[in-house]
Amino acid sequence: MSEWHVVWVPDPGLWGTLPAKGGFGVQELSEAVARIGLQPGDPVFLDPDCNVDPDLLDYVLSPEFQSLERESKRNYATDTRPLLTFLSSRGVRWREATKQDLWDYRNWRCDAPQNPERISGTKWDREAAAFTKLFKWGKVSPLPVDVSRSEDRATDSVSARVSWLTPRTWGLWMDIGLRGHTRAGITAPGWESRTELRNTSFVQLILSSGLRRQEGGSLLTLELPAQRLRHGRFVHGRIAGALTRSKNTRTYYASLDAVGQVETYIASERAWAVQRAQAAGRYDRLAMMRLITKVTQGLKPKVVWVDAKGVVGERELSLLDMRERQWLFVEGPEGPEPAWLWLTEQGLPMLPDRWNGVFRLANRRCEEVLLTAEERKIDREFRLAEVRGKTPYATPHSARHSFALYMLILLNELFESRYGLTKADRRDFALLFGDPWWLVKTLLGHADVETTKRHYLAPVAHLQLESILASAKSTDDQEGEVENLDDVFARLARETNGIQDIDTLVGATA
Repeated sequence: MSEWHVVWVPDPGLWGTLPAKGGFGVQELSEAVARIGLQPGDPVFLDPDCNVDPDLLDYVLSPEFQSLERESKRNYATDTRPLLTFLSSRGVRWREATKQDLWDYRNWRCDAPQNPERISGTKWDREAAAFTKLFKWGKVSPLPVDVSRSEDRATDSVSARVSWLTPRTWGLWMDIGLRGHTRAGITAPGWESRTELRNTSFVQLILSSGLRRQEGGSLLTLELPAQRLRHGRFVHGRIAGALTRSKNTRTYYASLDAVGQVETYIASERAWAVQRAQAAGRYDRLAMMRLITKVTQGLKPKVVWVDAKGVVGERELSLLDMRERQWLFVEGPEGPEPAWLWLTEQGLPMLPDRWNGVFRLANRRCEEVLLTAEERKIDREFRLAEVRGKTPYATPHSARHSFALYMLILLNELFESRYGLTKADRRDFALLFGDPWWLVKTLLGHADVETTKRHYLAPVAHLQLESILASAKSTDDQEGEVENLDDVFARLARETNGIQDIDTLVGATA
């Protein structure tokens, strides 16, 4: 056996049933792990004999690895484990790996016809980055792989896997996948979802705001946007820098409808989950609880709290990371309740990566409703394009992609049709406020407009948007309802790969 394994350090309060005192040679396992220096979410590599590898433990504890975000730690460890298994199958320790070993591994991962689960060039580049970090830390010389070398990067790598759904296709996906509707648009017999409002509220919020999964999934109730714009149907709030990739706090915008649905969730499903947790005493058994006593105002608001031992602490709201936010509670009508916005049925914080499971189940539900039994027997990766095109498929990041596409189309429509700007007017407007690309870049929180074009919107950059918009149906309604852009999105879906639209789906399943 040459299989390596990775286990993850649990969050406080999520260790489950621990062994009796003295198990594994320690008195308190969670405390012993903390003394080593491991943080919640850190990986621990186990060799084929299920022993902790001391070298890789030192690597995980190193500043090079600890500086990574929690999700990056998970990705790097998950990518490294198969390489360790491959090297062990050859009897090679990772410090002894050669360029030939890594070339053979890359060939198996990416090109070998015998491998039923080959990966894309983009995935290889991510794995190569993880390997490079490990080998550089271990001072392996010469480096078996170096992502900075062109020969070690994939030639077929693309910047991002873009997945777009048009607004009405999102409606279809949510109706079937999250609300349990049938083809006829009615709730299926026996459908029961105790978290339907939570799930649909989350999707609507990130779809209208363009927030990343971690950003939207780590919000506190006190961060829900409430500042309404002077005109329009949007409100704006601030996303904490600690939750963003750039570590810079930024303003984000969300529709009143989306925020209203979140408020309904807070008053109903969420309140019920909190009441059940309080009745079961779940909050009393938590290892860490910080009760918020005050939130200061100003440009840099601070959260002031007191913990279970009576110790008072404070920290800027923008500096609170995902782990610290799980410890924050507010005093509710029946006692302390989490300040974390999205809760599980048990009334505990729902971590951002768990949204992947919600989307996965919704995709599966769409397949069950829209595909035949024969079509469902084939794994999605191996289905023909016309079969995949019969059902909408979404991920949390698809909402961000779709938000970016919607805003680009809307801004172009405003510039070209609503404002009636001439080329000279548009040039002057761009100098003052930026063109649509720059505005979308700002909304997404990108540092560079080229990142926006390359990662999200490059597939439609070649289209003549002006001619598409000119051919779309116009309206005299100055409010500019979303439905007025349906013709634009329908045409984009027909002429561009990767955009899922309801016309194509309905036509394919008719």
